[in-house]
Amino acid sequence: MRCLLALIFLPLTQATPIPAELSQDGWFIGAQAYTFNRFTAFEAIAKTKEAGGNVIEFYPGQTLRPGSKIQVGHNMSDAAIAELLAECNRLGVRPVNYGVVAAKDAAEVRKIMEFAKKLSLYAVSTESAERVADWESAAKEFDIKVAFHQHPGSMSNPNYKVWNPLYILGVVESRDARLGACADLGHWAASGLKPIECVRILRGRIISVHLKDKATTGNAPVVVAGKGIVDVGACLDELRKQGFNGNISVEHENDWDNNVPQVRDSIEFVRARPR
Repeated sequence: MRCLLALIFLPLTQATPIPAELSQDGWFIGAQAYTFNRFTAFEAIAKTKEAGGNVIEFYPGQTLRPGSKIQVGHNMSDAAIAELLAECNRLGVRPVNYGVVAAKDAAEVRKIMEFAKKLSLYAVSTESAERVADWESAAKEFDIKVAFHQHPGSMSNPNYKVWNPLYILGVVESRDARLGACADLGHWAASGLKPIECVRILRGRIISVHLKDKATTGNAPVVVAGKGIVDVGACLDELRKQGFNGNISVEHENDWDNNVPQVRDSIEFVRARPR
């Protein structure tokens, strides 16, 4: 009876997973469109495909396509959303995530989640942890995961807290299982943290990953995965142990005008460590 009840209630606490057919050597691997922010969303889709990814994470504000004034985001019209999805379908790249996006109030949280539902996303990424109750309510209603993301930070700025994985854990651990963390490995390193330790702290609560390696700690250039000081391999091994099944978005914030080769190398690094 206990097992039967667990099966009955499972859909209430776990959002719809990314389709299994998109897995590459056990990982759902693609790009964060911000990597290609010098280009349009249509071009970002094409570049993700060229780099070997088949999933993409969109961000708010990118121009939709060449010659357009429309920007990707939760204020898009249904017609523009249909155009974006059609291009994804044409190239065989599945949108799975949206962010990092801020929400000023409960109404905007709902608007973001309505947008995510129209795109059939697995998750959204945000730093608006102060709205956790609104995110939790919307995550339950729309059955979409919410990942709290972090930029670099330190104890010297007490007003910015989400950089610390212990803070994120405190925000989500008593909440619905659809709430968790977006593990930005490079930003953790920039904060002087060891990404592998952060991944372990957030065990079972990591929803998505922004994959970037860093040349050194602190404010240092992004490099191809495995070429810097972030132990990306160890992080992937730990994610495997944790049963992580979310998207990994390569975010190569460097070589802006021509970084498809670097994104490809990072994707290949991940695929070389099959699950």
